[in-house]
Amino acid sequence: MKNVLVLCTGNSCRSQMAHGYLEHFAKNKAKIYSAGIETHGLNKKAVAIMKDDGLDISYHTSNHVDEYKDVEFDFIITVCDHANENCPFIPSKNAVRLHQNFKDPSKVEGSEEVIQEAFKTTRNEIKVWCEKFVNDNL
Repeated sequence: MKNVLVLCTGNSCRSQMAHGYLEHFAKNKAKIYSAGIETHGLNKKAVAIMKDDGLDISYHTSNHVDEYKDVEFDFIITVCDHANENCPFIPSKNAVRLHQNFKDPSKVEGSEEVIQEAFKTTRNEIKVWCEKFVNDNL
């Protein structure tokens, strides 16, 4: 079984959505972890938009990357430029490091409809990327 870490700045939104989709698509092929270089708590709008697509991530927790320093990862995936540029050293000898920046929907301002659409767009982009990652790598 492969160990996959999804890393973002605050482990509240994009990394949580990716964690949910990677678990969904990988099933028993991988153990999925998500973490941040900071912890911001679980974003309620991310939980809601995932529920709209049939996935429950409400039980996820916001974790700091240091909590997983003893896990040997096969893949480390950064889902935001900030985490990619500021990621601390993670001592996984053979980890393949991948980066895919997704727009942060929690930073979008405007009406509820505009914000909802931003979350939906990011969720859908993450879903497509995660399914391809699992099909190509696991």
